[in-house]
Amino acid sequence: MAAPDLSANLQEEATCAICLDYFTDPVMTDCGHNFCRECIRRCWGQPEGPYACPECREPSPQRNLRPNRPLAKMAELARRLHPPSPVPQGVCAAHREPLAAFCGEDLRLLCAACERSGEHWAHRVRPLPEAADELKGRLERSVEHLRKQMEDALLFQAQAEETCALWQKMVESQRQNVLDEFQRLRRLLVEEEQKLLQKLEEEELEVLPRLREGAARLGQQSSQLATLIAELEGRCQLPALGLLQDIKEALRRAQDVKLQPPEVVPMELRTVCRVPGLVETLQRFHVDVTLDPDTANPELVLCEDRRSVQRGEQRQALPDSPERFDPSPCVLGQERFTSGRHYWEVEVGDRSSWALGVCRENVNRKEKGELSAACGFWILVFLGSYYTSTEPAFSPLREPPRRVGIFLDYEAGHLSFYSVTDGSLLFIFPETPFSGPLRPLFSPLSSSATPMTICRLKGGPGDALAPQ
Repeated sequence: MAAPDLSANLQEEATCAICLDYFTDPVMTDCGHNFCRECIRRCWGQPEGPYACPECREPSPQRNLRPNRPLAKMAELARRLHPPSPVPQGVCAAHREPLAAFCGEDLRLLCAACERSGEHWAHRVRPLPEAADELKGRLERSVEHLRKQMEDALLFQAQAEETCALWQKMVESQRQNVLDEFQRLRRLLVEEEQKLLQKLEEEELEVLPRLREGAARLGQQSSQLATLIAELEGRCQLPALGLLQDIKEALRRAQDVKLQPPEVVPMELRTVCRVPGLVETLQRFHVDVTLDPDTANPELVLCEDRRSVQRGEQRQALPDSPERFDPSPCVLGQERFTSGRHYWEVEVGDRSSWALGVCRENVNRKEKGELSAACGFWILVFLGSYYTSTEPAFSPLREPPRRVGIFLDYEAGHLSFYSVTDGSLLFIFPETPFSGPLRPLFSPLSSSATPMTICRLKGGPGDALAPQ
């Protein structure tokens, strides 16, 4: 019988008198009694005191509570030897007493020991039937509210499903619109392409035979002249009698020779390369470009907003540096392009000459003479009535552009120039494998009251503002 008594004594000594469970973080009062720290704290409530010991009622300040580590070890040993039995329904897990009351503030069941603890002294504690009646009403109201929420949720779900179906129909309709419109646009572009090629062919058939006929006539005249020249040279080698015989006829034939020049054909094409809507599409890639004053030739004058440049009559006293162009009358844009598609427009007005394009970041800016593609310059130059470029090219202009659009596709190696006035292509460089940073280049070339101005573009495609 000694062993069972010892085990029971161990359980009794390791049990808190408040929660009737094994000690958790036990502390000792001044009077020598032990309680779980949380149990005595809840029993005493606020940390002011002194409070009476729950067992002997002797006053003991809460700040004098001392941890009892040996008792904590003993409680842990008792818990291992005798794990607490499952708490039956209707019994307080802390005190093992029947649950007979309900706290309205904490919304929890209480036993008599819980009710006596200081934690619930200021709360509204009621018997179970009375609390159940009140909580039942609250639950019924909650159920009614939730049912209304469920009805609304079902209604919203139906509306959402209807909206999803409608949205899907709208997307499918718009997808079909996109396919149809682009198919229609492709047909229009093909038709426009055929029209332009047809016009170009008609223009070729109209003008080229005249040019060839003129060239043929010139060839015949050259042959006749060569024959006459050979005859006269042969006469000059004859003795006097032979030279003077029929000299009158020979001189008449030489004097009657009149060169018939070919028909003058205007060296300009009436058919221009114009793709409908292309400039408006390129404007989607607009980039805001401003001028870099540190690169400007001393003869160039920049406006305050760094969007306009003119060539002045006098050279300015500016510090020389490797970044500054001299003697070429050029200035670069601030922007550096190393990838992507970029488009900007420049108002040139009625200027008699200008140059636009791009160049590599590391070009020699002290270069004299022509700036070539081999040196890292890709430039379109306008000189009065025709334009040329850093590539071997020469083209007359039917109508000089007043505003020029420049489009750079870095990865594709394309650089093209457009007349924004009529949307026609001015020039496109052969495909070039660009490398390193590229910068926009501007050159007024000559003095003029009309500046070169970088245009501001904003809004949607085609919403181009006047230069500011």
